Amino acid sequence: MNHFLFDEFDKITPTAWKQKIQVDLKGADYNESLLWKTDDGITVKPFYTKEDRKNHCVKLPKKGFNICQSIFIDDEKIANFLAIDSIKRGANAIFFTTKKKFDYKIVLKGINVSSIILYFKFQFLSADFVIELSNTINSKNCYFNIDIIGNLAETGNWFINLKEDYHQLEKITKNTLNPIEVDASLYQNAGANNIQQLAYALAHANEYLYYFGKEIASKIHFTFSVGSNYFFEIAKLRTFRILWHTLLAEYNVKKTETHLFVQPSLRNKTIYDYNVNMLRTTSECMSAILGGANTIANISYDAVYHKSNEFGERIARNQLLVLQQESYLKEAQYVAEGSYYIDSITHQLAEKSLNIFKHIEKGGGFLKQLKEGVIQRKIVQSAKNESDKFENKTITLLGVNKLEDFNNKMKNDIEIYCFSKKKTNKTLIFPIIKKRLAESIEKKRLEKEYE
Repeated sequence: MNHFLFDEFDKITPTAWKQKIQVDLKGADYNESLLWKTDDGITVKPFYTKEDRKNHCVKLPKKGFNICQSIFIDDEKIANFLAIDSIKRGANAIFFTTKKKFDYKIVLKGINVSSIILYFKFQFLSADFVIELSNTINSKNCYFNIDIIGNLAETGNWFINLKEDYHQLEKITKNTLNPIEVDASLYQNAGANNIQQLAYALAHANEYLYYFGKEIASKIHFTFSVGSNYFFEIAKLRTFRILWHTLLAEYNVKKTETHLFVQPSLRNKTIYDYNVNMLRTTSECMSAILGGANTIANISYDAVYHKSNEFGERIARNQLLVLQQESYLKEAQYVAEGSYYIDSITHQLAEKSLNIFKHIEKGGGFLKQLKEGVIQRKIVQSAKNESDKFENKTITLLGVNKLEDFNNKMKNDIEIYCFSKKKTNKTLIFPIIKKRLAESIEKKRLEKEYE
């Protein structure tokens, strides 16, 4: 005979809970007192029950997350040394970034390309080079982060021109396995809210589906940045898997995995009281893990003001190793299953972002609205709202707008330019600019240091 402890207690309905709360409020209005809405219109309740479950089917990775090390290719031998060293120290994925063509035989020497997951981000577009590199590696674990629309959004220009960019990408897609990236991290780092990030990522990807056809679906992967709103970031990643699956169903595509490459946001990182950045990235990496990221590349605590260095990169990598090996989060992608709260947020995010996506499509599509500046204006407005809250301390960054340590001097420790740059070259469209929240206050403090 099965007997459960809780069978001895009467079941309490959500209505009964609300009635009890209403009594305790002593006449105050329940909706006004205890319900609150986020800036993007998500309603948060004081309690959740099984009635809040929406039974969404979230197709999560079968295995846990990959730990990725980011490496910029300047000198091929140094890049190779850093990659091999990172693998020895626990990374099982490498993200290479480069501005120019490189000798891939030197860069990949000694790396088991069949077992190590490789990502390549090029700041140029060359189909012949990509195909040659892909044929050399010859592995399904190789991803090329080529995003011609994302490049237009970030720089204001195509790599070459519209026709040639699509021609080059078409050539690449016919000869490689995982060539197309949709880089949604740009929107987060520029100040877009969660609903905008989801809608823009979906509409962005739909441009590739529209141009190349549904056959390209399996060749698209996604990059997201996660911020400090812990539960909402978990829900954001889960929501996008639902949205992508829903969109592909409209194209009659059923069996396609959603590959998510995730990094902590730069938007909330600071140069003052920089050690707090480690706390921020730890929380953000946990959101990425529980949200079901396939691969996570942490950023170092000093990434915004220091050149890449062994100490910072080791700390960043070890944060992920501690979460994976010592915090028992190696296979934690299903932990959020059954959370009424996260399920409710997920449902609301999906509904609201899908509405924006539909509005974009009715307006001619993502690329058209990007060219008209509609997307940029929406992001600028969202970023301004967030910045205003930061200025009046509704949003807090410790060490910057609260509990500041004015003995903390940084003018002699900054190695790279750490503020957003205005585009001075001629552009086809107004670019989407990444900007950190703390920049205005940091500039003022630095000016006083130089006085």
